[in-house]
Amino acid sequence: MKLVQLIGFLRNRLKAVVRICFGLLGLLIVVDALLVDKQHAHTAVERLPAFWSIFGFLGCVCIIIASKWFGHAGIMTREDYYDE
Repeated sequence: MKLVQLIGFLRNRLKAVVRICFGLLGLLIVVDALLVDKQHAHTAVERLPAFWSIFGFLGCVCIIIASKWFGHAGIMTREDYYDE
């Protein structure tokens, strides 16, 4: 029951939650740019600040797009599929 209350609390303050998340993301990018040693990076793009964050985000976007495509390509069926 407490989880439902937490979700309701956060949903009522959605703008503040989004701002906090963007602030944390910015803080992580600054920490990555200033404090993380990139001397032993394997490729040149790994030296860019927030490369792995951007890479992970784009990977998630690709997974979501692919799963939606699979769903609309035939996995999703009507609710009355077995009634016929």
